[in-house]
Amino acid sequence: MAKADIGLVGQAVMGENLILNMESKGFTVACFNRTVSKVDDFLNDRAKGKNIIGTHSIEEFCAALERPRKIMLMVKAGAAVDAFIDMVLPHLEDGDIIIDGGNSHFPDTIRRTEYVESKGKLYIGTGVSGGEEGALLGPSIMPGGSPKAWESVKPIFQKIAAQTDDGQPCCEWVGENGAGHFVKMVHNGIEYGDMQMICETYQMMKEGLGMSNKEMHEVFTEWNEGELDSYLIEITRDILGYKDEDGNEVIDLILDTAGQKGTGKWTAIAALDLGQPLTLIGEAVFSRCLSALKDERSGASKILSGPKVQFQADKKAFVNDLRQALYASKIISYAQGYQLMRAAAKEYNWNLNNGGIALMWRGGCIIRSVFLGKIKDAFDKNPDLENLLLDAFFREAVEAAQPAWRRVAMTAIEMGIPMPAMGTALAFYDGYRHERLPANLLQAQRDYFGAHTYERVDKPRGEFFHTNWTGHGGSTAASTYIA
Repeated sequence: MAKADIGLVGQAVMGENLILNMESKGFTVACFNRTVSKVDDFLNDRAKGKNIIGTHSIEEFCAALERPRKIMLMVKAGAAVDAFIDMVLPHLEDGDIIIDGGNSHFPDTIRRTEYVESKGKLYIGTGVSGGEEGALLGPSIMPGGSPKAWESVKPIFQKIAAQTDDGQPCCEWVGENGAGHFVKMVHNGIEYGDMQMICETYQMMKEGLGMSNKEMHEVFTEWNEGELDSYLIEITRDILGYKDEDGNEVIDLILDTAGQKGTGKWTAIAALDLGQPLTLIGEAVFSRCLSALKDERSGASKILSGPKVQFQADKKAFVNDLRQALYASKIISYAQGYQLMRAAAKEYNWNLNNGGIALMWRGGCIIRSVFLGKIKDAFDKNPDLENLLLDAFFREAVEAAQPAWRRVAMTAIEMGIPMPAMGTALAFYDGYRHERLPANLLQAQRDYFGAHTYERVDKPRGEFFHTNWTGHGGSTAASTYIA
């Protein structure tokens, strides 16, 4: 009996679609599921007549695989991954490869890579983005872990991944141990930011400009032909134009409370741990939290007041301002995301290919857009680029959008329409471009109440000083922390 090129554990929708994707690209796939009946149901339905080997035990599953065995886990992140690792390890030989394709937290992947390698096996933690459709037709795949494993899985991963217009696979080796899952986490954080900014634009159009869903649908249709061309703009266009069988505009029937699975929160926490100002994604996460307080907000809306300002300016011109503000804010979001990945690479000794990451995100994934080609160009020109805003293309794009961006921010404040993500994007830009910030006063305050010391502009960096501000504080200084 022919053996399988790869095996996959977990037959939820993503798992099944990945199996079908692999088989359609010429690979024989073995499958296993803890609820064994799902294997038979799959073989008798979507997998019928295909080169897919159904197995009913871990022993049978591992025996069905070509050496080195490649086992991909598509199970719920957390304890289930650890349980399956321990379940398959006794049936593997040195050099066999375990792959976690779920949304695992990157510290878990760092730990698991070390553990599996200590047993003589290889480990890959890979982000897979694109949802159900991407899994079936070609996702973005972000693998990291044991470098020796890459050559064995590369032919499969790059063949099943989405392809760019010029035929390049949206899959490349990311880096060591947890790097793949870290990059997927940042991808999801950027996704949170993009979605929130589109929602803020929608609210301004609807509440501020009084636009109908049909008018907004037409605007997003137009925007998807320009520099904002992306999957999220595309689906927003479709959502705003969708009606149910009774002719109802479905968007107006949906309760305004947003859910989340935690990857955006992980991104914000990682930024805090690494001392990086990931302000936009942080606001996007908090905006979902605020939306969840529906009952509180309903009560507060009857008590708290805001401005009663009607929009009086040129609506068409302001819609163009919104387009530019959204574009500039989007640039900030990616600049912050790459800043975080740069800090993580330094902290965890990862050799990240920043241009390659942008290429992986150009197709298959939720944040795919034409915009990402410009990020790849920027890092191709300067692999050591400190911040995307310092690249000529992005610097000029933000400078061109600035007047419109500021008009949108001022209008939102005047009308009392919340735009936390786009507003904080502008605040970050203004902070980043200032040579001097008021942190000198903040440091003086810390030194005053806690003797935390400060550095001086007229002395070398790394020398710390303390002032006895009150005359009775003494000369003893506390330790300091630099983010």
